[in-house]
Amino acid sequence: MAILRRYAAEIAVTVAVIAGSVVVSLGAGAETPRNAAVGWVCVVLACAALFLRRRYPLPVAIFTAACCAVYYPQTDPDGFVLLAFAFALYNNASTGRIRSAAVVAAASMGGVAIGEAAAGASRQVDNFAFLLMAGWFLALVAVGAVTYYRREAERTKEAEARRRATDERLRIARELHDVLGHNLALINVQAGAALHGKDPAKAEEALTTIKQTSKEALRELRATLGMLRQADTPSLARVAELAESAGAHGLTVRTEIDGTATELPPDVEHAAFRVVQEALTNVARHAAANTVVVRIGYTPHDVSVQIDDDGRGGAAEPGNGIRGMTERAEALGGELVAAAREDGGFRVRARLPLRVKK
Repeated sequence: MAILRRYAAEIAVTVAVIAGSVVVSLGAGAETPRNAAVGWVCVVLACAALFLRRRYPLPVAIFTAACCAVYYPQTDPDGFVLLAFAFALYNNASTGRIRSAAVVAAASMGGVAIGEAAAGASRQVDNFAFLLMAGWFLALVAVGAVTYYRREAERTKEAEARRRATDERLRIARELHDVLGHNLALINVQAGAALHGKDPAKAEEALTTIKQTSKEALRELRATLGMLRQADTPSLARVAELAESAGAHGLTVRTEIDGTATELPPDVEHAAFRVVQEALTNVARHAAANTVVVRIGYTPHDVSVQIDDDGRGGAAEPGNGIRGMTERAEALGGELVAAAREDGGFRVRARLPLRVKK
């Protein structure tokens, strides 16, 4: 059954060509057909070639045209082998070989014109039939071209849909990483302090901080899910909350503003907030820092966020955090640099243009 479905078109055309040729032969009456064996060989070869059309579309079109060139001048009566050539011509155009299909069609009509001119008074094709045949061939090429471009448009549309779905999955993954990673990292730090500390008062303080941070994590998670449902996105106005959260875990966070704060596009505001959040998370987890400075700079063309710490510095370990921040910045046409500072510590700086570059 699979073979029948795969070659359904070829089988249908073959049946039509052979059945039509049989009917024409029977309708010829008692007249002895001229070169009947040659005619049937051309019919069989042309139909057999159709089954190779997917692998060799242009050679099959040329071969079926050659079969017609032998069949019609040399045999009687006229059969339906031209149908095989028409199908091969359409197939060649529908696979994107439109120019070659047009050349084969033009060459075929040129061959018919030359042959009829050489035949003189014994022409087999009159002017009307010749024009009708030319129009038919051109229509087949045109329909094949339309089929090809429509198929390509559908394929492009499907590829774009897959790309958008992949981008959406990456965006959701970044959101969950930023929201949960920041708070869970701070919880982990405090849990370690409570577990290994010997001072009950400090252990109680750490557990209180864990409670507050886990509550904040749940709130952030709800906000993120709301954002994924097109709710409000995080704002740079909440950087103070991030600083307060980091301060509860032993970091001193200063926030500095350069320029005049302006209303930012939601995607830019969201990306800037997440960069600050992820950078503070990395400081709490890896830097062993005491002080962090968050600088937010506004210009008419872009906004920048810079996070400097006084920790151990060194090369950044590759991970989802920096990768996610970089992807956010680049998706908006901006850039992000994460590297150790010359005077010690580490710096994350992102520049986000207010207009997304196309």
